[in-house]
Amino acid sequence: MARINLLPWREELRKQKKREFGVIAFSSVMLMGAVVLYAHLHIAGLIEHQESRNKYMQGQIKLVEAKIKEISELEKKRQQLIERMRVIEELQLNRPGVVHLFQELVLLVPEGLHLDTLKQAGDKIMVTGIAQSNARVSSFMRAIDDSPWFDKPQLDVIKSESKGVDRSRKFTLQFVQTNPAASDETGS
Repeated sequence: MARINLLPWREELRKQKKREFGVIAFSSVMLMGAVVLYAHLHIAGLIEHQESRNKYMQGQIKLVEAKIKEISELEKKRQQLIERMRVIEELQLNRPGVVHLFQELVLLVPEGLHLDTLKQAGDKIMVTGIAQSNARVSSFMRAIDDSPWFDKPQLDVIKSESKGVDRSRKFTLQFVQTNPAASDETGS
């Protein structure tokens, strides 16, 4: 009987299939490596692009914050200037007030009464003086009340002093200085 050996043929086929499998596996690994590398590079590029956008936005935010700070400083300066203008305006309005204060006091002080001190705090005025009688003080208070430049006279203290035959009254009086020109402007 004749013997036929088919083993080498099958063995060769197996070797060839193993080689093909190795090539396919190697190419698959290479292809997957290329895909992973491409994905990694693409994602890294996207991250780098987003980081550059973030840096740009941070720079723009710093610029805007600097402008906001500058605007707030300008607003403070504006408020300070407005306050200064208001003070200057008040001073301009009150400038003739001192002249009118002394002019009116000279006209209103009756004979037999003289003033020792005059203190002013804002629009409140306090005077101390000596009068020959209570009637002179009352006359002075009525004159203050009738004056367009003064208002609300209030007698704080009146003391009787006698030096020999002379009897005098020491008094302290408070009243408010007004501005008839300002009240005319607000009233109309």
